[in-house]
Amino acid sequence: QVQLVESGGGLVQAGGSLTLSCAASASIFSFDVMGWYRQAPGKQRELVATIRSDGGSKKYADSVKGRFTIARDSAKNTVYLQMNSLKPEDTAVYYCKALRYREYWGQGTQVTVSS
Repeated sequence: QVQLVESGGGLVQAGGSLTLSCAASASIFSFDVMGWYRQAPGKQRELVATIRSDGGSKKYADSVKGRFTIARDSAKNTVYLQMNSLKPEDTAVYYCKALRYREYWGQGTQVTVSS
């Protein structure tokens, strides 16, 4: 059973930075894609950033391009989301997702950005 454990969320002022971590119980290269999604209150869950295992190509939502960076550390089986220049509209629960034949989700970590 694959497990994904997120950490690193918290409360930060607008303009600040946070780094989220997603630790996987399996090699991150065993997944086709890993990524970060977020869900704000009253809104649908949305893609933030993804990274493919083959080639490492990355994809970002337009709303976070230039501010967020997705990265991975295969030795630690961990995917990161570096978030800079945070805005109040980035406030959400952030989820890690992995795809291999099916979707695997973490439990989520809360990010709150105060104005």
